[in-house]
Amino acid sequence: MIKVPEAAPVLEVCQLRRCSGIIVSTMKLNSHDLEKIAVDTLDHYNQRADDFWQGTRSHDVSQNVEALLRYIEGNPPFAILDFGCGPGRDLKTFSDLGHHATGLEGSASFAAMAKAHSGCDVLHQDFLRLDLPAAAFDGVFANASLFHVPSQELPRVLLALHASLKPRGVLFASNPHGDGTEGWNRGRYGAYHDLETWRGYLCEAGFEELTHYYRPPGLPRDQQPWLASVWRK
Repeated sequence: MIKVPEAAPVLEVCQLRRCSGIIVSTMKLNSHDLEKIAVDTLDHYNQRADDFWQGTRSHDVSQNVEALLRYIEGNPPFAILDFGCGPGRDLKTFSDLGHHATGLEGSASFAAMAKAHSGCDVLHQDFLRLDLPAAAFDGVFANASLFHVPSQELPRVLLALHASLKPRGVLFASNPHGDGTEGWNRGRYGAYHDLETWRGYLCEAGFEELTHYYRPPGLPRDQQPWLASVWRK
């Protein structure tokens, strides 16, 4: 489950309220709802895998790669988990830089493409059914992926990522930000948090903020749809 939201209004929006800095859906999602969110979002990407790869393979996210690596302590090479690695663009970047990169991807089509493109191991796992090794990674690179996790499930997903990091490991996350709108957008589920809300989730999961910035660089804020942030375990 990953990546770039199309420029379109979010449809079928859940009702939300703010609670201690965290936006909470007033419509409790049951197991059937969560299964539909995962299956339908992954089906969307599986059916468009080749087009997605052609449309995103040349995107420059070097600023994000550098933001993660800058804050990892110790000497490289580092063990990196590319969470929501898609067809493997950034996975290959980390590998080419000499790091021990592992991908994680929910889409079967993307997982196969990522392994072929990067030569790295790729874990085929749904974001809502994670099975990660404990204290295994120096860094987790979640570029355009975590916004697909429903708000009510985000705390346990962040705890799983926290547990997968080595002591003082680093999490990078970049997501389209918004005003708390959450729901379906052209066949994909997304939750669009503002900075205050996002901080609340990460701090509650035990992370310490290192930095944040908006992307693309050099543009007015209203033309920067991406919120990137870096966190230490």
